[in-house]
Amino acid sequence: MKVTIDGVEHTVEPGQTVAGALLRLGRISWRTTRNADRPRGVFCGIGVCFDCLVEVNGVPDVRACQRLLVDGDAVGTS
Repeated sequence: MKVTIDGVEHTVEPGQTVAGALLRLGRISWRTTRNADRPRGVFCGIGVCFDCLVEVNGVPDVRACQRLLVDGDAVGTS
């Protein structure tokens, strides 16, 4: 399955979440905290903390730990 992450095409496993794919690609963080500019990625992994927000297909504030990837998805990290 092919998806684009930050403008680069990647092959991912069917049924993977956005967070799972990012972690598999070696990305442990993809946002920063507002005040301290510290790296953030997956924290809780169950959709409660909202630390893993990404943009998927132009939709902002998608929880990466909850969103299953679909062939052709375009993911943007901040």
